[in-house]
Amino acid sequence: MSASDRPILIKKIKKVSGGGHHGGAWKVAYADFVTAMMAFFLLMWLINATDPEQKKGIAEYFAPASVSMTTSGSGGLLGGTALGDEGAKGAGSASVVQQLAPEAPPNVDQAGQSQNVASASDQALRDEISKREAAEFASAAESLRQAMQRMPELAELSKQLIIDQTPEGLRIQLVDQEGRSMFDQNSARPNARAQVLLRAISTVINRLPNRISITGHTSAVAGSGRASVAGDWPLSSARANASREILQRAGVDPDRVYSVAGKAGSDPLYPDDPSLAGNRRIAIVLLREAPVLPMDTSL
Repeated sequence: MSASDRPILIKKIKKVSGGGHHGGAWKVAYADFVTAMMAFFLLMWLINATDPEQKKGIAEYFAPASVSMTTSGSGGLLGGTALGDEGAKGAGSASVVQQLAPEAPPNVDQAGQSQNVASASDQALRDEISKREAAEFASAAESLRQAMQRMPELAELSKQLIIDQTPEGLRIQLVDQEGRSMFDQNSARPNARAQVLLRAISTVINRLPNRISITGHTSAVAGSGRASVAGDWPLSSARANASREILQRAGVDPDRVYSVAGKAGSDPLYPDDPSLAGNRRIAIVLLREAPVLPMDTSL
């Protein structure tokens, strides 16, 4: 067969742009859609997380600031008026100046507001110190109770110890019981039981920086009808002072003793029966300390 008799073959090549199934353009559109949805949900979350004040601030930020409130043809800041007396539009300049720089209302007392803020800060400081002090007192009282449970020589004396918190501070009282006195009759010297309790109390006192007050109390004479007799005043004072000496020998700093006093039977623990043995007691108070506030330099 000659070359002229050979059949002519024509090969057509169809070019396909991109990947199969409509190419890859859908991926770009889908990515844009996902991005827009993410931005939308992020916007919804931010709107839900902001308070009304923040929303108002955002709205004011995006509010157009170039809108002119004047009907003047000039559209300028002064609205066709002049700041001075001269000029064709001198009239009305005073109102423009007042509008640009309004005066503060006469009833606004900036000094008063500052004082209110300072007072609020001082009160918050006092409240925080009171809470912390109450927690320290509670911890100290619990430590003393646990020590009395662990030590056999103190466990039997636990009923003669009363611990509570008062407006003055943490009060620890050593009270007498029938047949179990803290002091010998008409004696100012604490007996062995009282000395053991006072040494245990000194460990709690030394844990805290508070000052202490020590007060002695006696009971009324049964059937006398009087809260105290003349000799009870020096006796209660002497018992309080003897307790102070034992505390100091146990390690309590003398500078922390704020007061030592005797009240005789004028302040009974059981007012309904002033002659009860429980009215004879020594009260030791860890005083609440007023917070040290910064000095007012405005005066």
